[in-house]
Amino acid sequence: MKQTRSKFFKFILFFWGIICVPILFFLIMFILAGSGKLGYMPRIEDLENPKINLATLILSEDEEVLGSLYTRNQNRTHVEFERLPKNLVNAIIASEDIRFYRHSGIDFKGTLRAFTYLGKRGGGSTITQQLAKLLFHDPSSTFWGRFKQKVKEYIIAVNLEKSYTKEEIIALYFNQYDFLYNAVGINSAAQIYFNALPDSLKIEESAVLVGMAQNPSLFNPKTRPENALNKRNRVLKQMEKYGYITEEIRDSLIKLPIKLDFQPVSHNVGPATYFREYIKRYMTYNKPKRKNYSNYSSFKEDSTAWADDPLFGWCNKNKKPDGNSYDIYTDGLRIYTTINYKMQLYAEEAVRVHLGGTLQEEFFAEKKGKKRAPFSKDLTNEQVDNIIKHSIRWSDRGRSLYNNGVSWDSIYKVFKTPVPMSIFSWKGNIDTVMTRLDSILYYKHFLHTGFMSMDPKTGAVKAYVGGLNFRHFKYDHVTQGKRQAGSTFKPFLYILAMQEGYTPCYMAPVNPVRFKDNDTIWEPRSTCRAEDRGTIKPLKWGLATSENYISAFLVDRFKPQPIADIAYKMGIESYIDPVPSMIYGTSDMSVKEMVGAFATFANKGVHTNPIFVTRIEDKYGNILATFQPESKEAISEQTAFLMLNLMRGVVDYNRGTAHRLRWKYEFTAEMAGKTGTTNNHSDGWFIGITPNLVSGCWVGAEDRSVHFDNIRQGSGTNMALPIFAEYMERVYADSTLGITQDLKFEAPPGFIIDLDCSDPDQATTSPNEDNIDGGYGYIGIY
Repeated sequence: MKQTRSKFFKFILFFWGIICVPILFFLIMFILAGSGKLGYMPRIEDLENPKINLATLILSEDEEVLGSLYTRNQNRTHVEFERLPKNLVNAIIASEDIRFYRHSGIDFKGTLRAFTYLGKRGGGSTITQQLAKLLFHDPSSTFWGRFKQKVKEYIIAVNLEKSYTKEEIIALYFNQYDFLYNAVGINSAAQIYFNALPDSLKIEESAVLVGMAQNPSLFNPKTRPENALNKRNRVLKQMEKYGYITEEIRDSLIKLPIKLDFQPVSHNVGPATYFREYIKRYMTYNKPKRKNYSNYSSFKEDSTAWADDPLFGWCNKNKKPDGNSYDIYTDGLRIYTTINYKMQLYAEEAVRVHLGGTLQEEFFAEKKGKKRAPFSKDLTNEQVDNIIKHSIRWSDRGRSLYNNGVSWDSIYKVFKTPVPMSIFSWKGNIDTVMTRLDSILYYKHFLHTGFMSMDPKTGAVKAYVGGLNFRHFKYDHVTQGKRQAGSTFKPFLYILAMQEGYTPCYMAPVNPVRFKDNDTIWEPRSTCRAEDRGTIKPLKWGLATSENYISAFLVDRFKPQPIADIAYKMGIESYIDPVPSMIYGTSDMSVKEMVGAFATFANKGVHTNPIFVTRIEDKYGNILATFQPESKEAISEQTAFLMLNLMRGVVDYNRGTAHRLRWKYEFTAEMAGKTGTTNNHSDGWFIGITPNLVSGCWVGAEDRSVHFDNIRQGSGTNMALPIFAEYMERVYADSTLGITQDLKFEAPPGFIIDLDCSDPDQATTSPNEDNIDGGYGYIGIY
């Protein structure tokens, strides 16, 4: 009897031990976890204000997303619950947590099912628990680590339910989840996979993304489409099972394939890549320190911008409420820019059509088979070798090897070793095997460009193309690059004449002009026809044909320094050497400077600094800063109108260097402009002016010694002007932009000057031919 009672007592102890020990163990674990003994446990304040990195959005003036700035794997933007489609919410509840609205963070029934069947009939984690894991835990690879995480998830989930509504939890979950390919959060995922906003996702698209929530790699619709399709269909069946869709809808949707419209997101792709990089760089500058600059002029320029331009270094000049500087990658700023989304696409397309469609192929054809290609035939072998050595030294690979003390012979050997690489071509990237040295020579062949278009009255920059392809060519030719302006500088020579009472119809001598410099006499040579020399022609003809004799006449009469000063007043910031040879535009300038200066003519003599950003908001929509352009009168309204008339001759005259805008592109609009070509035709320019849009373009190679061998192909008329023309064709064709060919340049009130000086070559030249801007012509030294 005693033995029987003893066995019974042991059985009772064993029975209650089986029940109580696990309960006691879990109780202890929960106590330890809640007190932080098992690792970090977020406080209530942390739960209510979780640290979520949000990408900064850069938006166009019409509020299209140009791109985002984010740290690695953090391309996340917040979406409110109200913007989530109902089918997306229904899909996640049906497939992941059908009792979501009935539990308080933990679904004990689901947990028991998962424990009993070891997860084979679905997991036990609720949406709230999954959110807890996303917010506060990194994945653990060990059983014990995962167990501790699970215990903490239970506690965090319960606390999350106390801090948030069910709708807020759903929104937080979708905003936090990483769908791969930098698609962090539902907003990025919808745009990357389906090129859609979240609220426009279809039922089947929502089901694909919800299916990825269980395992984004396993159910990746791009790399594992069959898995993704099966998972999507299971989600649709769950939606039908719980009454969110009908059986008929489910059956019809299951028959559909997954149709992706994949739009990868990267700092290297998408619209306005160079512009986005410029905004990032400009806003994140630190306060300039002299020790960080190799030359004083750059330090002075940046110091002036720091003091005068509120956008320069904005992130470091302004503080958040917590006293820290703004982080452009994680603070979820919204930067509203002046870029017009359509016009930006038109500009990029214009570059592709001209450079990628014709000009680059012509350049390759010209250089094919030539010994020193792509370099000029005037260079010696030693000069070419020095250029190549410099390129190796300053390439990413070469600089790294050099800084680590590797000898030149060893570096050169590395660059002569074939390696797999992907190289740029206008028809798409090419995967190949070649030496790094050969890749340098290959890339030296490419002609680059910088293009900017702005509203002359507001200063708003509407389009900005800094180069060919940001992935392969990082250098920005709108704001970073400066090249000789060539004959596009010549309008500045004419301004003082207009101010001093001359008119476009003033008859100037087409005669040689000599300048004395100490014991040297210098004479620029004419580029006009022999029969024109020794005659008199209107100033309008002189600018239209880019005639050097007439430019020299003006420089001799009005002197270089006053001409340079007027250019500075109109927005040129780069140094202008005040010497007679300025008629050739020998000083280096940026596209931004030149377009901004020419806009003064279209804005009645008022120079308005180009502006890129109108306002900045925080992640809650609060306005942090607004920006207005600075304007000042540079020249009189009458002078500006006279200059427009002068430059209209460049387009309208039969021998005008931009006359192909009429006979080839058939524009009827009032247009003014100026082409430019530099020595050896290393640089081609065109700045075009219409009543409410000023656009400028530079084209040239990375090295000035790489250029066309002939002036007809290497002129600004042939290299740069067609990009302007292709762009304007698209702008005029888009009626939604409100930019038409009917707009006129407005004459000043009471303007009575006679501008009726007809084209002197009207009867002697064909209207269907180009007069090529002669650039430097010949320079005589006596």
